Amino acid sequence: VAPTTPVCVVPSSAMTGTVVELTCKETEGSPPSQYQWYKNGVALLEKTGTGSARTPNITYTMNKMSGTLLFNTVTKNDTGEYFCEASNGIGLSQKCSVKRLQV
Repeated sequence: VAPTTPVCVVPSSAMTGTVVELTCKETEGSPPSQYQWYKNGVALLEKTGTGSARTPNITYTMNKMSGTLLFNTVTKNDTGEYFCEASNGIGLSQKCSVKRLQV
């Protein structure tokens, strides 16, 4: 079953230095969807482990299976337009509407 349009929860504003979690979920897809977050139209890299020399500026953890995007300490650089895409290899991937996060 192809995924339906996911529901994205993005706080409209956040204080610098706080923990912010964005969530994305759809329940119709079978097999279960994987989720990809985008910021300002650019796919965010999935960060694994404790970080690497190539991506020192990544301040978030993205879980493609659960659809969460977690910022441990948001900065002004994290302000932007976010949306997520659900895909499970069947049918077209589905995107939620773009939401702005203001830090």
